[in-house]
Amino acid sequence: MTQYLLSVWHDYDNEVYSSDEEMQQAFEQVDRFNQGLQASGQWVFGGGLMPPSSATVVRAAGSVSMTDGPFAESKEQIGGFWVIEAPDLDAALDLARQASTACMNPVEVRPFQG
Repeated sequence: MTQYLLSVWHDYDNEVYSSDEEMQQAFEQVDRFNQGLQASGQWVFGGGLMPPSSATVVRAAGSVSMTDGPFAESKEQIGGFWVIEAPDLDAALDLARQASTACMNPVEVRPFQG
């Protein structure tokens, strides 16, 4: 089976969830989704990430330099991820749909190189 990265994206400049109740609902839905992945044997690894402001970027072009904050110059940043195993892209896309529904945020699907 191929491994895929399912990454959750959201805008850190705005609240991810409109209320504590909505956030708790998402957490419960994601927990159920995670349990399903684990039960099916498709779970490899997953986790949530701290905000981009906690990131350090390391550049090793000639001499190594380090800077605070995210590297990506974009409104949305990765907030969490799953590494899953799926037989094909269609199956991975279906799991991403379920993941997006569970966490109530966009989920990008990207296969790992073979």
